[in-house]
Amino acid sequence: MKKFDMEGKTVLVTGASQGIGAATARAFAKAGASVALVARNTDAIAEIAGEIGDQALAIPCDISRHTEIEAAIAATARTFGGLDVLIGNAGVIDPIGHLAETDIDAWSRTIDINLKGVYYGMRAAMPGMIAQGHGTIITVSSGAAHGPVEGWSAYCSSKAGAYMLTQVADKEARDKGLRVMGLSPGTVATDMQRDIKASGINPVSQLDWADHIPPEWPAQALLWMCTTDADPYLGTDVSLREDKIRQKVGLV
Repeated sequence: MKKFDMEGKTVLVTGASQGIGAATARAFAKAGASVALVARNTDAIAEIAGEIGDQALAIPCDISRHTEIEAAIAATARTFGGLDVLIGNAGVIDPIGHLAETDIDAWSRTIDINLKGVYYGMRAAMPGMIAQGHGTIITVSSGAAHGPVEGWSAYCSSKAGAYMLTQVADKEARDKGLRVMGLSPGTVATDMQRDIKASGINPVSQLDWADHIPPEWPAQALLWMCTTDADPYLGTDVSLREDKIRQKVGLV
């Protein structure tokens, strides 16, 4: 894999307790960044932060509560002297099932996390980034943001909304020095894929485990997206399914 230099940068990763988030926190720390790990699972992020060392900060946080993500971003800036990169990775896929039969409360909870949580993170981070004249905001997106998938009404709707937030944030803040985009990683070998597999609904649930990429791949892509080489993709979703993107990231 290519090596990227994030020395002197501060990065906050939501959903950092497992999967893509945990791999991303480790990758950015390895590249020299100070990293704030944000998630509801206190023990998991504390363990990863302890593994990384002094350049890591574990912050228990429910991103569906705007006061908690505001406090997390403030604590990160206070501890490390600012915030350069926000990775909006936290997300859930439940409920998986046909729209007419889904649990209403679970459906709403997915919107709270996947859509409102992305908005809350952007809303909390953007003023400080605009004031300092620079910053990168990357939201982990999905192919589900761009097309319907059977059984995933909440997930598709929330990811489509988050993609629109990416586009709006780019339109409003690019000329203020902010870089905003999304990463569509494809299917990744995480616990979410186990839930999808167990549902038995739609072709994604029929994929073999070997068809999924490791979480270290999207983590590497997120590092590359923090470089000026990714500037042509500002305001859009970068698809890790594309061979040309994998080549740019250094995965081929």
